[in-house]
Amino acid sequence: MSNFTTIVTEFLLLGFSDTQELQILYALLFLVLYLAGLIGNLLIVIITTFDRRLHTPMYFFLRNLSIVDACYISVTVPLASINSLLNNRVISFSGCAVQVFLLIFLAYFEFTLLTVMARDRYVAICHPLHYTVIMRPSVCLKMTLTCLVTGLLYSGFHTGYTFRLSFCQSNVIHQFFCDIPSLLKISCSETFSNILSLFISILVVGLGCFALIIASYIRIFSTVLRFPVKEQQRKAFSTCLPHIIVISLFIFPVGFENLQPASKSGSIKDIILSIIYSIIPPLLNPIIYSLRNKQIKEAIKFVMNRKILLSNIA
Repeated sequence: MSNFTTIVTEFLLLGFSDTQELQILYALLFLVLYLAGLIGNLLIVIITTFDRRLHTPMYFFLRNLSIVDACYISVTVPLASINSLLNNRVISFSGCAVQVFLLIFLAYFEFTLLTVMARDRYVAICHPLHYTVIMRPSVCLKMTLTCLVTGLLYSGFHTGYTFRLSFCQSNVIHQFFCDIPSLLKISCSETFSNILSLFISILVVGLGCFALIIASYIRIFSTVLRFPVKEQQRKAFSTCLPHIIVISLFIFPVGFENLQPASKSGSIKDIILSIIYSIIPPLLNPIIYSLRNKQIKEAIKFVMNRKILLSNIA
């Protein structure tokens, strides 16, 4: 279905493998990873919602991050895995547009939320006496809503600007989900303005947020190193380092994938990068950023014990 002149009404996604047996194996593997990431993030949402001891700004942002991660991993992995199991690579034009919109929106929301969380850690460690005043609930809600609204605008612009193009040369997307770089490669329209707008927006948003994160952690580390007690330093570093790991696993693959020179055909490198930023961060976030947290562990035990108690009474 490639190299034809009629207008494209549907696209063909790339399978996980050319071999049917391997394709089924990879699909099942990604489904297992998806379920693990989904359950882990939903567990964090439930725990931070029902345990009143965790109704603090840090866990408010963490709950929102887990919601975003659960949605983010659900946009691409289930559909790709099911299509691979059914040996069906087709996605409709409108379905592709919806997937692109959600993927961009959730990626933007996650990255800006991680930036806000870095700010939260900076205030908590560097200005602990003013923390409750600076990070009061109304401020936290406004920052989250700002991330959400600007994410909708950002995603709406890039989605609309991409799908105004004509796709009449090929309908084969060299990726296991719809994304803008892959769509621009198969468009028969002039895509320079799209590439330029994507490049500029990623640099502005990506470098802007990354600069704010780096500035926050420079101040955090300079403050932590002045702590007189080594145990306080260890606790502060153990809180911040997982956040840095999550940010690195997310921003660098996304930036490299979208800013690298365009090529007409996909490569194994593109697939690996896509797996890293679409599956790994939502899967690891509950582990390295939440489940290793002592308060989260205590909250899980508390909720489980209360559930057992209620079931015994019933």
